[in-house]
Amino acid sequence: MKLNPMQLAAGKAIQQNQNVLLLSPTGSGKTLAYLLPLISRIDTSMDTLQAVVVVPSRELAAQVEQVFKSQVGTSLRGLALYGGRPTMEEHRRIRELRPQVVFATPGRLLDHIGKDNLNVLGVRLLVLDEYDKCLELGFREEMSRIGEAMHFVSQVVVASATAFEEEKHDVWGERVPEAIPDGKAHKVLPVPALIAQRKFASINYLDMVDDLASRLKITEIPAPQKDKLETLAQLLTRIGGESTIVFVSHRESVDRVGQYLREQGFPISLYHGGQDQEMRERSLYRFRSGAASIMVSTDLAARGLDIPEVRAIVHYHLPLDAATFAHRSGRTARWDAEGTAYLLVGPEEKLPSFVVADESYTVSDVTIKAQPSQWAVLYIGRGKKDKLSKADILGFLCKKGGLTSVQIGRIDVNAHTSYVAVQRNTVKHLLQQVTGEKIKGMKTLIEEMRIK
Repeated sequence: MKLNPMQLAAGKAIQQNQNVLLLSPTGSGKTLAYLLPLISRIDTSMDTLQAVVVVPSRELAAQVEQVFKSQVGTSLRGLALYGGRPTMEEHRRIRELRPQVVFATPGRLLDHIGKDNLNVLGVRLLVLDEYDKCLELGFREEMSRIGEAMHFVSQVVVASATAFEEEKHDVWGERVPEAIPDGKAHKVLPVPALIAQRKFASINYLDMVDDLASRLKITEIPAPQKDKLETLAQLLTRIGGESTIVFVSHRESVDRVGQYLREQGFPISLYHGGQDQEMRERSLYRFRSGAASIMVSTDLAARGLDIPEVRAIVHYHLPLDAATFAHRSGRTARWDAEGTAYLLVGPEEKLPSFVVADESYTVSDVTIKAQPSQWAVLYIGRGKKDKLSKADILGFLCKKGGLTSVQIGRIDVNAHTSYVAVQRNTVKHLLQQVTGEKIKGMKTLIEEMRIK
């Protein structure tokens, strides 16, 4: 794997035990930029917790954990901690795994520290990922308490994709100077007990946004009616079956837009903060596996989610500011891939001043025709707690279900459940074949994933 200049610079600074302020646009690989040097700093002979990564959302916690595991295999032990599931269940997992690294949301991390479920005295490295987003989401007090609880850590890494040199991004408390080689960090980050007396090395690669611009096409789509649903469906028809995220501004809009698209036959998943954890996981899995080529979401999906296959972003509701536009659009054209950001502009709207379109065209002459997904998702009521592995599932579906490996897609094994993508035209026969069969000697429920 070839690292980009930002990752190389961050890795060097972190390995030199510097406190690092890492600024780089979304999609540029910040997670690996801090994970790779973090991995190298873990003492594998010690069972104690040695590094903590704080993130603003449960999805990002789970995603960083997955990236961590894919990079280090089984030699190091990492664990994601977040709300939406019982604290006691996580506590049992902490005792069983004895993690050397945890990836946690602010509230859940403090909960475990307060209950002595986590011994943080051995932590040497603290990473605050998407720090500004943590503050935007109202975690300012929690972040300060984390600073007080972990004031002794020898190294802090702060990562953000927001160009907060701009005065309008006031979430940091004060305007951030362009460079802070000798500045006190408390002028930048309001976590007094943690970083008030620290100096940070600034790794500023926000100019990588120019590279992103070269790979991201911005397209204006005029909508003749204030209600842009028909224009959206026509655009999605033109896009075809490409993986697409449609961003709206409100939870209610997710349901409304989703219902319309479903009625038109588009394979969709819905994603917003009002869903419970299981529903959000199912929605993401359907989208990631290709069972749903379209995900309708609030700005909850605009930060942190890394889905490399996303080819298009649709701004159904226009972004309110440049940061929102950047984070939404950053879900495509990740790493060295190309993508397109479409903005639907109604008759009473105009393109925001901070957006410069590369092209503009109408889709009014397109006949709406949804392209069905070639994949479906199976639910299996067993998981890691039952000693079930991806290899077990693959072997079961091939031997008992009569599938070939090419008919099986993504397999995810969670603690108590598993999800498997299979070609849609195999589902009916497959379920008939595996009815009553045991997987790894265990009876379990196997069915097509239900959509609420």
